[in-house]
Amino acid sequence: MAFKAEVIGNIAALITAAFGLVAALAWNEAIQELFRIIFGDQSSLVAMMAYAIVVTIIAVLATIWIGRAAARAKGEEETVRR
Repeated sequence: MAFKAEVIGNIAALITAAFGLVAALAWNEAIQELFRIIFGDQSSLVAMMAYAIVVTIIAVLATIWIGRAAARAKGEEETVRR
């Protein structure tokens, strides 16, 4: 029975990751369109660098925010168990 639960857990993780990838690609397109509006249609190095920097900053901030939320939730869960 443990094997079945492990398989289901892994499938759930893969499906979640797939949905995350789809969402990331959607955001990628939206942010690229925003940069096309701001910088125009040309694919200049400045525009691509600005895009990469903005996306990196967003990813770092989101990772920090999610990590803090997860730690808070874990702390609350441990408090409830006691």
